[in-house]
Amino acid sequence: MKQFLLQFPLLAMTILPGAAQPASKHFAKPAGPASEPVYLSESALPKDWPAPGPFNQVTRKEYPAYRAAFTPSSSPNGGFWTLFKHIKRNGIPMTSPVEMTLKDESGGGMKMERMGFLYQSPEVGKSGADGEAVNVRDVPALSVLGYTWQGPRGEVEVAKARAAIDAVLAEKKLKVAGYRLFGYNSPSVPRTKQTYELQAILK
Repeated sequence: MKQFLLQFPLLAMTILPGAAQPASKHFAKPAGPASEPVYLSESALPKDWPAPGPFNQVTRKEYPAYRAAFTPSSSPNGGFWTLFKHIKRNGIPMTSPVEMTLKDESGGGMKMERMGFLYQSPEVGKSGADGEAVNVRDVPALSVLGYTWQGPRGEVEVAKARAAIDAVLAEKKLKVAGYRLFGYNSPSVPRTKQTYELQAILK
């Protein structure tokens, strides 16, 4: 864990220019590699949180209500350190994944506007502001369409995930409240084994 915490800030720099699973519904499964990817866990997921995946397909998933500390940031590295100081100061255990709220840009890409550290459960810590930069919020249960992949995180990979999700959104005539990106691994995991998940939050 110590090594993970020391190396995890590098994850934030690489993500953007950044228990049992509940029932899920599979919509589309593009051709994938011959060997099935396997999620490499480095830190605990929040209570009742679904594991990432299935890989390389669009899946509808249900998430329980959860508590998380958020900070506005367009800089993953700056956002990480703000939140890391918050959980260290308040004795909050580190979990995985790191959550990044994304917004569409005029050029067609997506940019991070907020980063979040997930608490172990809604019973851990307390909601409310922690100084001017951090706000701890209780997020209600929600439904998403997600696309999980393993390997490098770059504009090509994110665009591929977004295109797959948007195709299902159009097919099913679903409306979106926003997008978020989860980063599950630190740089101590080889890039080809790192797990990411792009999600469209459904209205």
